[in-house]
Amino acid sequence: MTRFNQKFTPFFALASFAFVCQSALAQSVDFVEPKNGQTVSSPFKVAFTVSGMSVAPAGDLTKDTGHHHLLINASAIPEGTIIPADETHMHFGKGQTETQVTLLPGRYKLQMQFANGVHQSYGEKMSKTIEITVK
Repeated sequence: MTRFNQKFTPFFALASFAFVCQSALAQSVDFVEPKNGQTVSSPFKVAFTVSGMSVAPAGDLTKDTGHHHLLINASAIPEGTIIPADETHMHFGKGQTETQVTLLPGRYKLQMQFANGVHQSYGEKMSKTIEITVK
């Protein structure tokens, strides 16, 4: 091993490890709108964003891809569980990143859940919950 390798190999190994760890930690989802605690009028726009992964339509099983689901007053979906399709679990399997939602006046818990191409939840790490009031 040359002097250069002896001196810099640990640095490169540490830098590579930090990059890999940062990439894994950077995977997240968020609501662009509405914001937590916001009061909205129905219908209202819901917009999603994802970091560290890419949006792909249902059926695409490429690593680190998936699509959004919006859960309305529903329980969290454990990792690996298929997200049901019903009035409280909205699927965006075409890769949509926004929608219009119509709800009656009241308080609601909106949970965004990212899932793979067969609608299997990525679990809590790829989920975000906010509360809103519809007037």
